[in-house]
Amino acid sequence: MWNLLIQELKKPYGPLIPWVVLAAGLFGALMLVRTAGTEPARLAVVALEAEWRQAREDIQLHRNAVRAKKDLAQVRAALPDEHDFAPLALGITEESKRNHVTLPSLSYKTEATGVPNTSKGLLEGTLTGKYEDLRRFLYDIETAEELVYIEDLVLLHPPAQHGNMTFNIKIATYLKGSPSEPS
Repeated sequence: MWNLLIQELKKPYGPLIPWVVLAAGLFGALMLVRTAGTEPARLAVVALEAEWRQAREDIQLHRNAVRAKKDLAQVRAALPDEHDFAPLALGITEESKRNHVTLPSLSYKTEATGVPNTSKGLLEGTLTGKYEDLRRFLYDIETAEELVYIEDLVLLHPPAQHGNMTFNIKIATYLKGSPSEPS
């Protein structure tokens, strides 16, 4: 065996054999280090990056939830209390008088909602007046400080000789109730 090796080293390509053996040994060592050392570390890094991304998503969801809770608290603060509902109806009636609009019978009722401690207040009635007065009245209601919106507006009678129009109007708002005490 040693004789064969010595004969091969004497040939013209003989001096390259030790370098090829060294390169093959180094390549084998590289593969050993990669599979035994760096591959598990790379897999651990990939797993940690996935965990980090999940944690970032969880943090973002938490921040969004906190922001939504704060926004909901602001909206709930703007809602009138249930005991303020009747004065709200009175205020709308006074606003109609101020705008020269006839609102003879404004009925109001509350409906339950799926949200705890919140109910929907509905004001319904017949509205009569000139177009300009009605437009001003509706604008004043929608831009009022209270959170109310016009849910339905149906024309009953087109303008008569005096230019008066009659509508059925449904105004809605949400009312905050007091939290019920546990028994």
